Amino acid sequence: MNTKKLSITYVTPVLLSFFVMSFCDLVGIGVDNAKADFQLNNTLAQFIPMAVFAWFFVLSVPVGILQDRIGKRNMLNIGMLLTALGLVVPFFVYSFPVLLAGFALLGIGNTVIQVSANPLLIDVVPSKQASSFLSFSQFIKAIGSMIAPYLATFFAVRFGDWKIVFLVFGGISILSVVWLHFSKIQETKANKERATIHSCLKLLGVGYIALMVLGIFLVVGIDVGINAASGQFLMDKLGMDVEPAKQGRSLYFFGKMLGAFLGALLLTRISAKKFLLGSSLATLLAILAFIFSPSNLIALMLMFTIGLGASNVFPLIFSLTVEKYASRANEISGLMIMAVAGGAFIPPVVGKVSDLMNVTAGMFVLLACSVYLVGLSLYTLKKSE
Repeated sequence: MNTKKLSITYVTPVLLSFFVMSFCDLVGIGVDNAKADFQLNNTLAQFIPMAVFAWFFVLSVPVGILQDRIGKRNMLNIGMLLTALGLVVPFFVYSFPVLLAGFALLGIGNTVIQVSANPLLIDVVPSKQASSFLSFSQFIKAIGSMIAPYLATFFAVRFGDWKIVFLVFGGISILSVVWLHFSKIQETKANKERATIHSCLKLLGVGYIALMVLGIFLVVGIDVGINAASGQFLMDKLGMDVEPAKQGRSLYFFGKMLGAFLGALLLTRISAKKFLLGSSLATLLAILAFIFSPSNLIALMLMFTIGLGASNVFPLIFSLTVEKYASRANEISGLMIMAVAGGAFIPPVVGKVSDLMNVTAGMFVLLACSVYLVGLSLYTLKKSE
């Protein structure tokens, strides 16, 4: 049992890793700028998020197994070092293949960070405060996601090079590694039989778990799809200028940040299953309204609303599944992080549909994902009756 007292000395460097975790959301800025710099079509441009998020499917469970052997802190530092490398290399060598390779390293590093950071945070906070700090960690992550577009624009305008944001975030990643390395954290050790790849994949035969894993796959697809495709939608459909369109996604991340903060408060009074239904419905309606936005201002307001609605869907699905199958928490965690690969597969579908038809049609892919989430939330309510 976790009976330790709260220590800011140990908690702060772990929380900073969630800020580093947010750097994968540079993928949206990368799509917009690479599309312009290398004259890419929508399909090719959406290979950038695929280069980031495909690794969640491939590496999540192996990383968890390796983590059992070398420890969470060491694994987390490896992830942040890979993140730094993925950011710094494209700054010095800027071509589309190198940019793809950099984002691939960013994705590998982020996979490691996601697998390691959450359990390490639980290790350094009192057990009664674990849920609160997990919600707060998403708030920290959203701050990084929100400020990135503004920093990229600042560096583009002030110094003529948006890629300086890569160098800044790479430096923060390295500083985080140093800080965490010198933090003497006592990690908890697993007392039961370790999870294996086979034991994880076998759980997909359980209908409830399979449906919830698909829910994670699709909500991450919505998250990355909005991040990667919204800028092009605002420019093509509504004629918005380039820089305001890029900065528009900051409103989405601001909505996510505020939603994560409010969710931690509201979930003390509202059941998780009802909150999941409300969040899914809000996401669906906001995406639908966004597609038919009559003006730039309304579109930007709706981007904020999408972020607000979708902000708690991932942690709600995760917690509801683990709560129902508590004895299989390790395997379920591996599957859930694998499902983050939805961020690799949904955006290319959006891009392909946009090329074949138009950018508005591409956004309907994200609408279809949100329809599934509403159905999933109704299913979870029915299962509780």
